[in-house]
Amino acid sequence: MLDNMETMIDWSRAQFALTAMYHWLFVPLTLGLAVIMGVMETRYVISGHDFWKRTARFWMKLFGINFAIGVATGLILEFQFGTNWSNYSWFVGDIFGAPLAIEGIVAFFMEATFVAVMFFGWDKVGKKFHLASTWLTGLGATLSAWWILVANSWMQYPVGMVFNPETVRNEMVDFLAVAFSPVAVMKFLHTVLSSWIVGAVFVIGVSGWFLLKRREKEFALASMKIAACTGMVASLLTLYSGDKSAYQVAQYQPMKLAAMEALYEGGTRQPLTVGEWKIPTMLSFLATRNPDGYVPGIHNILAGGHTTNDGSKALSATEKIARGKMAIAALSDFRQAQKDGDQDKMDASRRTLEENMPYFGYGYIQNPDDLVPNVGLSFWTFRIMVGFGMYFIAFFALVLFLSWKNKLYGQRWLHRIALWSIPFAFVASQAGWVVSEVGRQPWAIQDLLPVNAAISNLSAGAVQTTFFIFLAIFTILFIAEIGIMVKAIQKGPES
Repeated sequence: MLDNMETMIDWSRAQFALTAMYHWLFVPLTLGLAVIMGVMETRYVISGHDFWKRTARFWMKLFGINFAIGVATGLILEFQFGTNWSNYSWFVGDIFGAPLAIEGIVAFFMEATFVAVMFFGWDKVGKKFHLASTWLTGLGATLSAWWILVANSWMQYPVGMVFNPETVRNEMVDFLAVAFSPVAVMKFLHTVLSSWIVGAVFVIGVSGWFLLKRREKEFALASMKIAACTGMVASLLTLYSGDKSAYQVAQYQPMKLAAMEALYEGGTRQPLTVGEWKIPTMLSFLATRNPDGYVPGIHNILAGGHTTNDGSKALSATEKIARGKMAIAALSDFRQAQKDGDQDKMDASRRTLEENMPYFGYGYIQNPDDLVPNVGLSFWTFRIMVGFGMYFIAFFALVLFLSWKNKLYGQRWLHRIALWSIPFAFVASQAGWVVSEVGRQPWAIQDLLPVNAAISNLSAGAVQTTFFIFLAIFTILFIAEIGIMVKAIQKGPES
């Protein structure tokens, strides 16, 4: 029975990861192209030059192809909360469902309304109205990302709610705390800005292909310049937001930070690992804003006893598990007392539950070692993300320098690098999500609900079957999208 449950948990996680990673192949390109094509159409409206209209329409076509397939995978992803993770949906649906509902009602309908005008209204509405539709389509996509990231950030840093033992549900008490938590704001900035990098690299790479083929010189050079400017601004801001996000991880998810650094034994003045080198005291500075700051390692977090950020003494994993079991037992006692009509026992059980509720999720943990995420995967994906981030800063700087010197054309070595940099951008984007999601395991909701308590009562075979169905469908869609895009690129901008 236990083996079957573990198998079902693994397959449910694998299915959700599959859907999320395929979906994230499309989202960053959508967000990135939205900005670049908006800038190009703005130049068309200001200058009145049909060259910019032709340029904007080409990238808009690729945006549309990518947008359509991204919507299909996103809908499947949201439905999985009800099919595979029904306990999660029941436990926190009142909170988690709110941003998803707003995303569907406001942002998605905003996209759907203006995307039609953007694609089919070139000769039917005025220039300024069409330009507004283009920017509002991009804004709608960005607002969709905002609400999705609010929901994800709440899973990493649950705030703005109280647990109601009478309904056995967490209920929202502060919508603004959920919608504008510091984790949500930084995650949104970091994710969207990094998506602009993906869009910029894509545009430069495709433009490089045109230059390698000695086609559309003016179009390709103009596209590269705008994309490089967008990418450079986005890269520098991503660096800033990444630093802020890492600091928040150190404050709220120290185990994730320890996994990202493969730090087993922490201490003060901790170095930052960069390849085979270590930068003295840098990890302590980044995590605490103090080069002499204390950073706990994996063993320290499990053992407890160190001083936390709020000045209290950290509990050991064993103590947290014991208090979590007390919370679960108190909830059971409360429910029984409620059934028996024993108000005194209800009050006593409620007090015990409230005292131990911060550790509720630990009551479902069987072994302290289960609290340690996959260290190797977290460590290396973090370095892949950061390493490519540094590479793109240098890449955009080089493109901008050659553009300033009017030497972009004829640099066939650069055009090849640009073309082959496209997959690097997607790898870096995927690596960022792996760090974020794998690093917080075993939690579906940090400290509140582990994945083994969040799943639906399904058979492992059913989840396996749908996993391979989704794998086949998503792979077909992905191959189809690449084929359609390649044909559109080969055709080039319309005359």
